[in-house]
Amino acid sequence: MQRKEDVIRRNRKTKIVATLGPASATPEMIKALFLAGVDVFRLNFSHGKHEGHGEKLAIIRALEQETGRPIGIIADLQGPKLRIGTFKNGSVTLEKGARIRLDLDETPGDETRVCLPHPEVMAALDKGADVLLDDGKVHLRVVERTNDHLVAEVIAGHKLSDHKGFNIPNVVLPLSALTEKDREDLAYALSIGVDFVALSFVQRPEDVIEARHLIGDKASIIIKLEKPSAIECLDELISLTDAVMVARGDLGVEIPPEAVPGVQKRIITMARAAGKPVIVATQMLESMISAPTPTRAEASDVANAVFDGTDAVMLSAESASGEYPLEAVSIMDRILIRVEGDELYRTTLDAHHPRLLSTAADAISSAARQVAETIDAVAIATYTENGSTTLRAARERPPVPILALSPKPEIARRVVLSYGVHCHIVESFHSLDAMVENACKIAFRDGLADVGERIVITAGVPFGTPGSTNLLRIAWVE
Repeated sequence: MQRKEDVIRRNRKTKIVATLGPASATPEMIKALFLAGVDVFRLNFSHGKHEGHGEKLAIIRALEQETGRPIGIIADLQGPKLRIGTFKNGSVTLEKGARIRLDLDETPGDETRVCLPHPEVMAALDKGADVLLDDGKVHLRVVERTNDHLVAEVIAGHKLSDHKGFNIPNVVLPLSALTEKDREDLAYALSIGVDFVALSFVQRPEDVIEARHLIGDKASIIIKLEKPSAIECLDELISLTDAVMVARGDLGVEIPPEAVPGVQKRIITMARAAGKPVIVATQMLESMISAPTPTRAEASDVANAVFDGTDAVMLSAESASGEYPLEAVSIMDRILIRVEGDELYRTTLDAHHPRLLSTAADAISSAARQVAETIDAVAIATYTENGSTTLRAARERPPVPILALSPKPEIARRVVLSYGVHCHIVESFHSLDAMVENACKIAFRDGLADVGERIVITAGVPFGTPGSTNLLRIAWVE
């Protein structure tokens, strides 16, 4: 066997998702970001045109061919964007205790009134409802309602300008998570072959069911948890989706900031228990939009997400439009490596293993981790047709890499988001011996194992039967 000298192998198990944008649109920068540590790229459909997203996807697919490494791509849909109208002078100064009328009149407003161009939202608000504008910088409370307008009192904040967004905490709004724009964007994203679709503004299980009907098995679904109503039905939402994103931006506006860390830990714990990959996102290295290094608090924030056991952490504007996209990826990579090397990390991660279902697949996946630890195996190889074998292995958070072998490129790209997974696209196997031999060759070639070391292999037999993990084997690398 011959070892591959230029193999792309991460020295960590937690993955990095990076958003592409004006600062990271060229083939040279996308390649540099990948080599620096990006595992999955995010296309933000809130910005840019279809052609631009298609060009970035083509660059990534070409890079995939060049490096021989599967790369995941997320299409992040915008979702409903709730915004107020305009003001005569572009902005107003509000006084605490003053009252302002919210109506459907599109005429530019002033300190006494402004357009709220969402009749369905207007109908859902009762007296006492809170309205948070400009990411919570302005806080209004409804004190009066009629058939065509609301009157709100200014509770906090004073500066408000045109088209600022607003949030309505603790109210389930009668809006679909998919707007007409989202449906057009979704159709395009699926046509160019994205691997994941991220749904914004998820409030209820019906939102995921609606998206699943449109997406089918063409891509995995990621639900962005940014609404309090979604947290209230978290169990059901996680059961319906393929992956989860802790979208702390809007979530931090709609629930008290002090509640966000606990909610983050709860989501990670529940997603891991269900074997669904989870991403922690928003404001992770925010200061690096304009600074070459992060704050100590940001480094600690990223580290805490890793200690919590997340599958992935995400960069947004830092890599999309910031001044230091490559530096942001590099420092995030270094933080992840440092945390995973800390003696407390493995102790914390092993303190809780998800409860197993009474299935052969769960038993095999749990046993693979235990066997690997007992015999000092250097990797766990999983042969998977639909990703389920690899996801079960990742749920166990083993201390060794997971070598995922799949004959389907789309499956290899999807499981790359999961904890500890090192992916390869392989030919279909028709015998166990051929599969074991191939796993050993790839493990050696990619530097996961040396001659004389052992790997643990799991698969479903007979081959080609999705979700039938029922085999565990120990193999020597020769």
